[in-house]
Amino acid sequence: MAGGRSEVNILMGGEAGQGLQTVGEILARVLVRSGYSVHVTQTYESRVRGGHNTFAVRCGIQTVRAPRETADLLVALNEETVVLHQRDLSPEGFILADASLAMKDERVIPVPLKELSSDSYTNTAALGAACAVLGLEEEVAQRTLRDRLGEGRPKVLELNQEAFSKAYAWSVGQLASPLKLAPALRSEGRLLMTAHEAIALGAISAGVRFCAFYPMSPSTSVPMTMIRWADEMGLVVEQAEDEIAAVNMCIGASYAGAPSLVATSGGGFALMTEGVSLAGVTETPLVVVVAQRPGPGTGLATRTEQADLWLVLHGGHGEFPKAVFAPGSIEECFHLTRRAVELAERYQSPVFILTDHYMADSYRDTAPFAVEELPFVPAVADPSELEAPYLRYRITKDGLSPRLLPGLSGNLVVADSHEHTEDGHMTEDLSVRPRMVDKRMRKEDGLRAEVIPPTYVGDTPPEILMVCWGSSRGIVEEAAKILESKGRRVAAMHFSQLWPLIPEQILHRLEAAERVVSVESNATGQLAGLIRRETGFCIEERILRYDGLPLTPEYVIRALDA
Repeated sequence: MAGGRSEVNILMGGEAGQGLQTVGEILARVLVRSGYSVHVTQTYESRVRGGHNTFAVRCGIQTVRAPRETADLLVALNEETVVLHQRDLSPEGFILADASLAMKDERVIPVPLKELSSDSYTNTAALGAACAVLGLEEEVAQRTLRDRLGEGRPKVLELNQEAFSKAYAWSVGQLASPLKLAPALRSEGRLLMTAHEAIALGAISAGVRFCAFYPMSPSTSVPMTMIRWADEMGLVVEQAEDEIAAVNMCIGASYAGAPSLVATSGGGFALMTEGVSLAGVTETPLVVVVAQRPGPGTGLATRTEQADLWLVLHGGHGEFPKAVFAPGSIEECFHLTRRAVELAERYQSPVFILTDHYMADSYRDTAPFAVEELPFVPAVADPSELEAPYLRYRITKDGLSPRLLPGLSGNLVVADSHEHTEDGHMTEDLSVRPRMVDKRMRKEDGLRAEVIPPTYVGDTPPEILMVCWGSSRGIVEEAAKILESKGRRVAAMHFSQLWPLIPEQILHRLEAAERVVSVESNATGQLAGLIRRETGFCIEERILRYDGLPLTPEYVIRALDA
């Protein structure tokens, strides 16, 4: 492209402890502040120190929404990175590495990083060289360094800025810029955040006031983000002794009137299921974030998968209404979390948000959220408007009983984990039991009426319809665009809400396509199985990835043409 490249994929690699995540995040922020769109993916091993890590930043003048397999610029903080990833270079790709590394490859851009900085700041020097090669402005990068490293550590900031400046100046003076980016098209301010940061902010904006958790990768970044805002927003975030305590703390806080969220991963959620059922029978609002990683058991703690749909769909013994969301973008993470809080409060039921490790660690750019225009979620009834006597579980046509908070009115608020009468007291009257079950299940009618239909982009009718959910949205939609550019009639249908599933919203799309393919990060095609159960339509062709790495557009296209 005249004037520079429209897109570059940068892969940074090194050993754990070399500050790779810090300099990678700074590079991503410099790109966003310079007007470019970014998509970040990370890989690291489940060890506290040691092992090989990568930080990939795909950037472009147009919106980028998926990872790419080949790298245009490989920034190697050690020789192992070159050995492992030189095969991942694109045909026009280059390797940026310290000049001391003994490498004979015409694609290597040797920079004297260790001469331009001390050992502790070689990573920052590599960042400076990379910014120069990409044609980014030094002032923007230096300002980003100050914002990221400057607070309370002036000497550390000074040494980092010096290392960056020396490497940047050397690279500008000594190197050609084969990977210089074209001028950015965006001028408005953009935010850079991960999906889990967006979920936490969505919850806070909806009025969540209590969060309990037990640390488990990759879910922990949700409560950790809430902790950063706790003082300013009046939140209580509690690290519990285990997952059972965490979910029950949230149920107790919600019963007392504090909208609550609990975050966990698959193994932790397995322990929470009795508590989820408790929320179902007591009709207590509860939002549960389940960040998926490969199982069974401990599985691969720092890798990604979409294999807990059935676990969440059937989590909790007995029958009670629920809703399950699976956001596929930063914007959906924010707004669907707000919707989850709203539905949990309104329908007095558990609501679930499914993410995964790929989403948790993927930094992406987004427009600022207009939070001033978003209302808080109303939670409880007005005591003055209620029919006397007050019955917490009054049987109603829509299944929604009036919810009051204990101690805030003259009414007695009684809750029981057993089957109960309308006034909340335990009962074994078998004539009451079916009436209470029917009352609770009528709430599902309201939930079904508010289901968000899957998004559909592409040709109608298509030759190929790819069906996906959750984190694979950008990947599958990009794969569809690539195939469309080659003359194929392709469409993508993405589910951001998985339950309730409404056959009338999807069956006509499935039946109109010549070829329907399920694209999922699991071994059994869990969404395809759910669709068959609910609609009778069998998606026989499936693209399934379960090696712990995220799907990519290239992976999908290879599988389609196989």
